[in-house]
Amino acid sequence: MVYPRCVESAGAERVSIAETKPGTILSRILESRRAEVARRQRIMPETVLRIAAGKADAPRDFAQALARDKVNVIAEIKKASPSAGVLRRDFEPAALARAFEQADAAALSVLTEEEHFQGTLAHLRDARAAVALPVLRKDFVVDRWQVWEARAANADSFLLIAAALDDAALADLLALGRELGMEALVEVHTAGELERVLAVGARVVGVNNRSLHTLDVRPETSLELVDMIPDDRIAVSESGLRSAEDLSKLRASGFDAFLIGESLMREAEPGAALGRLIDAVSAASGDLGAGSSDRSR
Repeated sequence: MVYPRCVESAGAERVSIAETKPGTILSRILESRRAEVARRQRIMPETVLRIAAGKADAPRDFAQALARDKVNVIAEIKKASPSAGVLRRDFEPAALARAFEQADAAALSVLTEEEHFQGTLAHLRDARAAVALPVLRKDFVVDRWQVWEARAANADSFLLIAAALDDAALADLLALGRELGMEALVEVHTAGELERVLAVGARVVGVNNRSLHTLDVRPETSLELVDMIPDDRIAVSESGLRSAEDLSKLRASGFDAFLIGESLMREAEPGAALGRLIDAVSAASGDLGAGSSDRSR
């Protein structure tokens, strides 16, 4: 079988990359990421990463953290984004992580992509070392090497983007993550992508309200797709979430967790802002618990 745009790792393992629309923001980021991964593979062979991963801290259970009977927020730590530019100049990942943990975040997401988000693996390591929460590596994974790199950096989970990977690659990367004790967050934006990730066995499914091709945000996307997510999967809504009303509506529809980044990063006190948001959603919903919903069973 011939896979499109296969990327070969230092260990000669190949991961297939789904064709993306040429000239889109996603396609440009993926091309940049492939080049950067290839460069780093020459410096750090996979064999070295495997040794480092074997010495890493035991992974924390990301999926279990999102299944609490609470308002489950994955609080995202990121310095910048292609759509908004620099979000926070006083950027201290460890301090942000502690503030989010104190506000009862369920988990953290840390951007590690350099060129477009000004993220680094050091941000992830610093954030995770400061808290007891599971931490997601938020990046554009195009190679198995990055999964080993994530575990070596003490990541507890990592992002897979359906629009960037074909079915064989999704299944392969999911399986590798599980071998290393990490359950991936698998992100979709359309019904077709959702069908694909369910078919390959994704357990934590993120519905991104933002198109990665245009960066446009449609909050309705989550509501349109949630009924397609089976009850035995964890449903996460991502992007464009700002208010208690937003989260309450999505929670009632069946979402178990919410990934929030930009709106918190813009706050003077992100941790306090998250605490207020969680309290407001809990009060509005009568603290019904995660998954209290009309989602199809």
